[in-house]
This record gives sequence, C-alpha cells and structure tokens, in this order.
Amino acid sequence: MNRRKFVKYSALTTLGLQFLPFQGVKAAASDRVRVAHIGLGGMGLNHLNWFANLSDVEVVGICDVDQEHAEIALSKLKEIHPETKAKIYSDFRKVLENKEIDAVTIATPDHWHAQIAILAFQAGKDVYSEKPLSYSQREGKLMLQSQQETGRIFQLGTQIHAGDNYHRVAEIIQSGVLGKIKTVRLWKTGEPPLIEKLSYQTPPSHLDWDMWLGPAPLSDYAPEKCHFSYRYFLEYSGGVFQDFWCHIADIVWWSMNPSGLKKISAVGEESDGVGDTPKWIDVDFKFKRLNLHWTSVPPNVPGAADRHIGAYFEGSKGTLICDYSSREIRIDGKVMEDIPEIPKSIARSPGHQQNFIDAIKSRTQPESYLEYARKMTMPMHLALISYKLKVELKWDSKKELFKNSEEANQLLFRPYREKWNLIGA
Repeated sequence: MNRRKFVKYSALTTLGLQFLPFQGVKAAASDRVRVAHIGLGGMGLNHLNWFANLSDVEVVGICDVDQEHAEIALSKLKEIHPETKAKIYSDFRKVLENKEIDAVTIATPDHWHAQIAILAFQAGKDVYSEKPLSYSQREGKLMLQSQQETGRIFQLGTQIHAGDNYHRVAEIIQSGVLGKIKTVRLWKTGEPPLIEKLSYQTPPSHLDWDMWLGPAPLSDYAPEKCHFSYRYFLEYSGGVFQDFWCHIADIVWWSMNPSGLKKISAVGEESDGVGDTPKWIDVDFKFKRLNLHWTSVPPNVPGAADRHIGAYFEGSKGTLICDYSSREIRIDGKVMEDIPEIPKSIARSPGHQQNFIDAIKSRTQPESYLEYARKMTMPMHLALISYKLKVELKWDSKKELFKNSEEANQLLFRPYREKWNLIGA
C-alpha cells in the first residue's frame, strides 16, 4: 500500500453533534487504508459509518465480544458496500495479528481503551480511539510512551474539534483581544439515568462477558452494567463528567494550553439508584496562570443558562462564551459573534476521520494527537480521585504525583486482573 500519496479530497457535514464525511470519488485499491473496527456498540457503529464512507478507506474487519453487535455492524457495512469482504472477529488480538490491517478504531468501554491501543501500536497499527483516552491517569502515560516508541499515528475521537467553531474560538482567544484570561468556567448539565437495581443473571450466549470485563474487577453479569450503561459505574467509567469532559475542555487546551497544575478540589453527590458515578460534580483547578472551574449547572454568566454545555473565558478586556457550534464575544458592552479583523490562522480540518487517514499517509500526527489528548484528559482523572476521596489534592506536575496523599497516588492506576494484564503493567 502506498500510504504516502496524500489524498486531499474530502468533505465535512454536520448531523446533530456528529461530524460525518461524504463519500467522494473512489480511490484506487492501492491508495486505500485498510481499517478494522473494535467495539461495535452505538459509537462503534458511528465509527463504521464514518470510515466506510471515506473514499480512501476499506473496512476489512469488525470485532466485538458480542456476536449480535458484530452481525448488526456487518449488515450496516453491507448497506454501504454490498461487495464487502470484511471479516468478523470476537477477539481483538486476532485483529492485531493480521498484518494486512493498517489501522484500528476503538469504541470499547473505557476500561479497555489503553491496553488495546498499546497492543495495536506494538503490532504496527495506527489508532483512532474514542474518548476518554484511558480509564486511569497512568494508562495515558503508558499509551504515550508506547506511541512514541513505535512511531504510530493516534487520533482521539473528539469529533467536535474538527468543526469551524472551535477553530475560530481558538484564533480569537490566541489573538489576545480579550486581554489576560485568568479564569475559565466549564459546565455540562444532566444527571446519569436512574438505574434502580442490578438484574444478575447468566450472560447471554452471544456475549463473552469475561472478555468484556477484561482488566476490570471480576463481577457477575448484569445487563444494567453492560454496553451503554456501563458508563454510570466507576468500575468502568466516570459518568457524565468523564463522558463530556474531553469535548468541552478541548477548546480550553487548544486555545490556552494550561500548564503547571497545582491543586484540584472536587465535591459532588453520588447518583441515585445503584450507579455510583457523580450525580453532580463541581471541581476547582488551580494552574500556574489560570483558575479553571467545572460545574454541573450553568454558571451565573451571560449566555450560559441557554447552553447545556459550554466554556466561558473571562479576560481583562472582554469575555467569550461558546459551546460546540456557537459563540458570543462581549467587549466594552458590545456583543458579537466574530471579530473579522482577527485573521484565520489555524488550518481548517478536512473532517476528523479524514484527518486521521491523511495523517496515516503522511506519517504526521493529526489534530487530536496523543500527547495533546493526554494533557487535556489528565485533569479529569485527577478530579475524580479528589471526588472519591473528598479532599483537596496538591499536584506535582513534573513528577505527576500528588504531594499530600499516598492514598490518592494509589488511585492513579488500577491494577489489571492478572488474566487480562496483556501489557505487563
């Protein structure tokens, strides 16, 4: 495969909150990147749809521990490419053994992201992985080390990053027109769903429950803890907070690149029912030159009440509020959507998925590359530790350790079940 021929044709459309590529003129077989999808639940089907509609991609593998998911995915692929010869896998390790596969996408539960990505790097595969980057802070570090050692390409699935709105917000913030920004407020409304009980039962025959659990603690099967609703149990995820942090924190790290994190203080309440992720969570982060606040309700600032998710930048000369697709700037009492005098200095994306494929061919890291994604994700992991322990934590950014709590340091990584410690961590 001649991966270095850079195919520039692509298009970007918006469907709800998803950025979908058009199918363009079909590329020659020798120009196509051969992709396998690992994890074919809701988001995994989006992956399949996105990549199957790229002209320079051939979907050659579908992998899921749930046979029903895999079969549904294959039928969806056949609707797009009736001639497909994509193979179904039940074990991702078999995907990684196939030397004809160039790249994989990962849309498994959070607790599997890191190990699959690391093993994919080691197998010579490039990786497009859903957020969050990893289940724990230390996993992100292990991922970065492996990616740098192997020279593989990585894109985090922060699809909103590709939209014009975030590009423009970053340009406005970086121009300095708002003056010195010392405070940023982030929020996401909404509580986890009420899960009243766990219906423990024998796993269905089409699901490999032991492999679904993988590195997570051993647990009896309950459908309420599996597939989509797993995200509302701390054994596997971090709830609404972990689900949405990356999408809105992304614009802060892109625009300002906060550094020198010193303190994290989180308070919250456990969700109702049997789920144990936060019903709500408020977090204060103190960086070297920035105070960053997260809340589960909109802050009392202009324009926030009408946005279920958002970022509010408070500058010495003005403010900017934004969500995924809109923005408002306030300077000297004037409200505007844009400042035309500020030039467009950031190249626009060809589409988040196309950007990943182009990066594979050019062997340059894409927009949401791993080093960037790790910096942006890490405060979320630290906030959940503060929430669990109910204490303010002091952070050493150079050593990447807490200064005042060995108990907190122990939570930077959760040991894997021995059977599923596939990377020797």
